[in-house]
Amino acid sequence: MFLSQPSSFSLLQASETLERILLQNIVPFWYPQTLDRQEGGYRLNHDLQSQYQGASEKYLVSQARTLWFFSRLSNSPYGTDDHRKAAQHGYQFLRDRLWDKEYGGFYWIVDASGATPLQIGKHLYGQAFALYALSEYAIASQDTTALELANQLFTCLEQYAYDAQHGGYRECFQRDWQPMSTKIGYLGVPPTFKLLNTHLHLLEAFTIYYSVTQDVNVHKRLMELIVITSNAVVRKQIGVCTDQHHLDWTPVNSRENQQVSYGHMLETVWLLAIACQTVELSNHPLLDLYRSFFRYALQYGCDRRRGGFYESGYYNTSANQRKKIWWVQAECLVAALQMYQLTKEDLYLQCFYRTLDWIVKYQVDWQQGEWYMEILPNGQPSGCKAGAWKAPYHNGRAMLQCLALLTDL
Repeated sequence: MFLSQPSSFSLLQASETLERILLQNIVPFWYPQTLDRQEGGYRLNHDLQSQYQGASEKYLVSQARTLWFFSRLSNSPYGTDDHRKAAQHGYQFLRDRLWDKEYGGFYWIVDASGATPLQIGKHLYGQAFALYALSEYAIASQDTTALELANQLFTCLEQYAYDAQHGGYRECFQRDWQPMSTKIGYLGVPPTFKLLNTHLHLLEAFTIYYSVTQDVNVHKRLMELIVITSNAVVRKQIGVCTDQHHLDWTPVNSRENQQVSYGHMLETVWLLAIACQTVELSNHPLLDLYRSFFRYALQYGCDRRRGGFYESGYYNTSANQRKKIWWVQAECLVAALQMYQLTKEDLYLQCFYRTLDWIVKYQVDWQQGEWYMEILPNGQPSGCKAGAWKAPYHNGRAMLQCLALLTDL
C-alpha cells in the first residue's frame, strides 16, 4: 500500500546482514576504544570520521546506554568475556562516580574524571536509563550489588517522583529531590511537563527490572506505564502519540507538540509489545493501535523511493524534518519485525527489509565504523559517531533484538 516495491531480501539474508553490521561495524567501533582506562567509564567523543576528540564531560544517559549495550551483548550469542568486562568497567563508574551517595539517584553530568559533578539535578529520563542498564548488567553479571543499586534507585523514584494523583512520574528534581525551580529542565521543556519520551524509557526500564525482580509493586507501576503509553499520550482522533503533557496528562497546546516523531511512535510499538509479554498480557487488544501508528509513519514519514524514515512532521502532513537519523532507522527496524511476528502481515516484513536496505547502503559507515548520526536531505552524512546523545544503545540493540526475533520466525 505504501511501499513502492518489494525488497529482494530473505529472512536468512537479513539475519546474515544484521550479524555483519553488528560484528563488523558496530562492535569494533565501540570496543575497546571507548573504554576510558585512565578515568573509568566510557570515552564518548568521536567525530564524523570516528576520530577521538579528547576528554569530555560524561553524561549519565550515554554512560548508562553504553553499559546497557555491553551487558546485553555479553549475554547474547555474540558476546565474549571481554564484553562482560567492558560492562563491568562501565558499571563501576556508574556506581562510584555518578551515583549520589548522600541523596540517592544519579547525577546528570560529571567531568571527564568523574570526580566533580557538573549538573547535579535528577531527571527521570536519566534515572530510567540507569535502571535499564543496572537491570541488564545484573542479568549479565549475576552481580548482586547491581541489583541492590537498582532497588535503591527504584525506592527513590517511588518516594520522590511517583505521582499518585495523576499517574506516571514527575520528571525534574534538584539534587535533594525537591522540585526543580528553573523555568526549563534538562530536556529543554518546563520541569513540570510529563513527556512521552521519559515515560517510554521508564516503561522500557521497568520491563526488564520487573523481569529480574518479579516484585509486586514494580508490576503495578509497569502496568500503569503500559496504560499511559497506550492511551494517555495518544491523540486518538489522529492516530499518533505526542510528547508533551501537563501533570494531569492534558496535552500541551502548542505548535511544537503537534510535531510527530516517527521514531518515538514506532519505538513505542515494540516496547509496548515486549512490556505486555513480560506481564503476560496479550498484545491483540493493542494491535489496532500499533497498526495506526505504523500506518501514519508509513504515510507521512517513510521515504518510499529510497527507503528509511524521516525525523518528524506536523499532524497529517508529510515530514518537514527530513534528516534520516540513525536511531529512527534502528527503532523502525525493530518495530517492523515485531509487528510481522505479531501479525504475519507482509507489509511489515517489507518495511523491515527496505529499512535494512537503507541502513546498509547509507546509514552504516563501512570504512570508519559505526553508523552516521544523520543523513541530510542532500545525502551528506553529518554529526558525531559517539557523544552525549550517541551511544551503541539504539543500533546495537536493534541488531540484537532483530536477530533474536528472526530465530523465532
